[in-house]
Amino acid sequence: MKKVNGKSVRDYRREVDNYTSKPSVVKKRTEQNAARAKMEKAGKVHKGDGKAVDHIKPLSKGGTSSTKNLRVVPERINDSFSRNSDGSLKKNDGAKRARKKK
Repeated sequence: MKKVNGKSVRDYRREVDNYTSKPSVVKKRTEQNAARAKMEKAGKVHKGDGKAVDHIKPLSKGGTSSTKNLRVVPERINDSFSRNSDGSLKKNDGAKRARKKK
């Protein structure tokens, strides 16, 4: 981050060039968006409902966006999974947490 007037300022241009526009990241984002669209079409989630579409077996571990591998969970549950430094999941124990809360 660069500093302007003593404050840290996020360099979005650099972020896009170095990460967001990488083919692997674009592919992942496309798969996640397609999964969300599939669940919206099925009527299981709606924009702004505070729910997230979760892959039971994560894409980073070879999972797919098939309907059998998708579930709807609260955003706070989906965002709370432990991750490795490369962004992949350490373990997917969220399935147990999500089932217990029902």
